[in-house]
Amino acid sequence: MSLKHRESVGHPDELLARSIHEQHAETPAEGQARAQSAIPGLGGIARIKAACWNTVGGLKEGLSTEAAIKQEFAIACVAVPLSFFIARDLWTWVALIASLLLVLAIEFLNTAIEHLCNHIQPEKHDAIRITKDLASAGVFFALVLVGLVWTAAAVARFTQ
Repeated sequence: MSLKHRESVGHPDELLARSIHEQHAETPAEGQARAQSAIPGLGGIARIKAACWNTVGGLKEGLSTEAAIKQEFAIACVAVPLSFFIARDLWTWVALIASLLLVLAIEFLNTAIEHLCNHIQPEKHDAIRITKDLASAGVFFALVLVGLVWTAAAVARFTQ
């Protein structure tokens, strides 16, 4: 097959992706906008309610099964009341709380990535190990940020 013919036909993966997209693409009737919904059949308040229940389920699962989430949540429970004594102003308090929430958010994402990797590839695999290591590095940098924010707030509070 000539290079020119291959370019006009496209890569097999591109052809497959185009074919799948065309099969699943719904064409709205003329003059109608295509509905945008993350949950098919749900929109507005129903979508928000379903998302809230998904969040509650994720919180329950994470807090009942994951040691790192339990530890970081326990630290946050102690740190939130402590933040009222450390923060000198509203924005410092917001930074302290936001740093804690960021760690929890990244830890939940890390846990989700680990669960997905274990589901896709239960056996040990180099690519899965690297993926998990990268997600873990994200948690590490969030923890470093917490340390920086809380140290700066404590220094500002107690040295002046």
